[in-house]
Amino acid sequence: MADDAPAPHVTAPVHPKIDLKKLHGELYAPPRGRFVEVDVPPLTYLAVDGEGDPNTAPDYAAAVEALFALSYALKFASRRRLGRDYVVAPLEGLWTADDPGTFVRREKDAWRWTMLVLQPDWVGTDLVTDVTAQVRTAKDLPALDLVERRTITEGRSVQTLHVGSYDDEGPVLADLHDDHLPTHGLTFAGPHHEIYLSDVRRTAPERLRTVLRQPVRPL
Repeated sequence: MADDAPAPHVTAPVHPKIDLKKLHGELYAPPRGRFVEVDVPPLTYLAVDGEGDPNTAPDYAAAVEALFALSYALKFASRRRLGRDYVVAPLEGLWTADDPGTFVRREKDAWRWTMLVLQPDWVGTDLVTDVTAQVRTAKDLPALDLVERRTITEGRSVQTLHVGSYDDEGPVLADLHDDHLPTHGLTFAGPHHEIYLSDVRRTAPERLRTVLRQPVRPL
């Protein structure tokens, strides 16, 4: 761009700034210490698939970096182009394994994951494609081309709030798997879902707040 070229037009926001956690409050604020049922509607995310221990797998760190780089770029593009601003949502993860007991035992090498960041419904495929191309030229992000815009429908689910280290989730999940679900005539109907409400870089392990969710169906 020439030095005397006009600056790009910036559209002022014309809608109130949206916090997606508050917009879907029931899904992001379960009680601590007990399980509650929720009906999760179809929601659209940026998603990256991978596998292995999230503490050691290089692909995991690359996936999270790409998700947030693109999520923030989309936020700014939405505000600039569409006049719609929002708070970037927290990191979420879908977790699967051939043996669900690996989650209780914390056998992380056996885990498969899909890391997610929730997107507002007005951030469509065309905007994601365009902004992805811009981010690609500006940053070296190995996982960027693995990011997909994906709609996920979980429906009937059971969830709770866990406060503490991620490695302390085992007893809560054991209670869910071995007591709550059988007692209520329910079984698994999708991947284990976690929502990381706390910033792990700034929060002591004992104060981390995580939503633990399990899609379910009748036995």
